[in-house]
Amino acid sequence: MEEKSFYVKDSIIILFGTALYAFGLVNINIANDLAEGGVTGITLILLALFNIDPAYSTLLINIPLILIGGKILGKHAFYYTIIGTLSLSAFLWIFQRFPVSINLDHDLLIASLLAGLAGGAGSGLIYRVGGTTGGSDVIARILEKNFGVSMGRSLLLFDVFVLTLSLTYLDVKRIMYTLIVSFVFSKIVDSVLDGAYSAKGMLVISNCSEDIGEVIMAMLERGVTYLSGTGGYSQIDKKILYVVVSPSEIIEIKRIVHELDPKAFISVTNVHEAIGEGFTYAKPEKKLFRKMPKKEEVGTKTISSEN
Repeated sequence: MEEKSFYVKDSIIILFGTALYAFGLVNINIANDLAEGGVTGITLILLALFNIDPAYSTLLINIPLILIGGKILGKHAFYYTIIGTLSLSAFLWIFQRFPVSINLDHDLLIASLLAGLAGGAGSGLIYRVGGTTGGSDVIARILEKNFGVSMGRSLLLFDVFVLTLSLTYLDVKRIMYTLIVSFVFSKIVDSVLDGAYSAKGMLVISNCSEDIGEVIMAMLERGVTYLSGTGGYSQIDKKILYVVVSPSEIIEIKRIVHELDPKAFISVTNVHEAIGEGFTYAKPEKKLFRKMPKKEEVGTKTISSEN
């Protein structure tokens, strides 16, 4: 029953993602004569040269690819890819019959940014639940399994090939704007896949790691973890503090560390996704104002919170 609810939830997300992707493709890309990479780019070439509706060419190209790559995709991905391909064709058909006029004052830069935003957000949602819209993704997986070609390389080569073919109906100027679309598209996809809640990971190497950890747990109510480490030069064992926080809390933690140990080493890294209490689950309720404990008060009480 729980697995079925996941299928329903994921399917709804895929439908929303393909609707957003199709909306951008029809009302921004096609409306402003911008190309596209991958199989979608081929459907636009067929539209420009032979007036073949992308809603139909998407099915004609993708269905054979999906059937060939069915075993490679796996059960869930195969199911989601079928949904993605069918819904994409359906939404392309709908939006072409009921287009929405977006007045961009013939500004190709704005059109490129919006096309990348819509396409990246839609595709990101689809990829986030493990689905695809078929096409070049399937081709890349087949090449990776049978010929050892990495997916990144094959996708790039395929996009370059399709964009080169697009010169048959577009000038170099619009192809260059299409590269902007591709760049924005990839960045938005990464942002969607990385998680809705941005976070930072902080490593603190100090002789006062436990004191610093107690203050962080008391003031910010963030769990901390102590890792075992040994100094490469001193060969002295130390406890390394690790904590995941929101970007707005970095300054506060730096202040805490500096007050307790001015010589502490701090490393801040990007966390692509943070799941757990304080991020995706209910966060402990905080008081409006908190005072930092005095140095002599640190260590007098035990705090059990951990990552």
